[in-house]
Amino acid sequence: MKGRFHLIGAAALVATALTPTAEANAAGKLTLYCSPQIEWCQLVIEEFQKATGIEVAMTRKSSGETFAQIKAEKDNPKGDVWWGGTGDPHLQAAEEGLSQEYKSPMLDKLHPWARQQAEQAGYKTVGVYMGALGFGYHPEVLAKKNIPEPKCWADLTKPEFKGEVQIANPHSSGTSYTTLATMVQLLGEDKAFDYLKALHKNINQYTKSGSAPIKAAARGETGVGITFLHDVVTQVVEGFPIKAVAPCEGTGYEIGSMSIIKGARNLDSAKKFYDWALSPESQKLMAKAQAYQVPSNASVTPPPQAPNMDQIKLINYDFAKYGSSNERKRLLAKWDAEVKDLPR
Repeated sequence: MKGRFHLIGAAALVATALTPTAEANAAGKLTLYCSPQIEWCQLVIEEFQKATGIEVAMTRKSSGETFAQIKAEKDNPKGDVWWGGTGDPHLQAAEEGLSQEYKSPMLDKLHPWARQQAEQAGYKTVGVYMGALGFGYHPEVLAKKNIPEPKCWADLTKPEFKGEVQIANPHSSGTSYTTLATMVQLLGEDKAFDYLKALHKNINQYTKSGSAPIKAAARGETGVGITFLHDVVTQVVEGFPIKAVAPCEGTGYEIGSMSIIKGARNLDSAKKFYDWALSPESQKLMAKAQAYQVPSNASVTPPPQAPNMDQIKLINYDFAKYGSSNERKRLLAKWDAEVKDLPR
């Protein structure tokens, strides 16, 4: 992007699991796998239960972890709906037959990018929100170490940032896989892996969750956290002195998605949740949950704090290619072989 904006602060993403029980398979029940921040997950199920009377059992895990769980449960599905998280693993789940087709009557109310996500997946997933990738930094932490404020992806590989950058593991985190796929599209594969190797030298930790790095930066535990810009905004709103950067070279973005799990035991409830989650009533909850993505329902205005997509230099992210099973597996295997175990 051309620029930087002061964005926001973070709510601690305390993992929660409301363990599904046998009762969650009866009528009027729903088992939800939720991948956005826990506060948003909790608000969504609270409001959905009020609106429908359907009782929800929810487990919160990051995108990569949820995809792995659904795959592991393939022969005995325990979940009904996977809501939120980056679109790439949702597309892979669709390709591998882990989710099932559903054409919501809400489709024609959505932005074209959300409908395109559904079309690419044979209507086995749909876009719920959009968010741009970038990073946030703690000015005071960098100033104390005489490190210049970063404006570009390239800045994060400079020697002065050694031990000051945090990012999630691309296996567990959809945010981090989006970073990997973004670099390949932005720089070309060879240069992208050269970049990731150089960045690796400055990484102090690969976290499990994609939002964890910016929370660490907000607490002053690291200088820079690579994440989606709306997660930076959350930290800013929380009152932390964090600055957000949409990198000067350009950046990728996510289409947070939703899928009905193939073999869902509570299919009627799953369809009701799916329709409700695409409605204005549901998507207007974003601001209340301090979630600052762009809603997929075209009638819903993004929260005023949300990053302005028109001011960010976005790449033409190829969701069909980088959400495919083979490409995702290949890139993750290459990252394991060429980057993960390099000395720091």
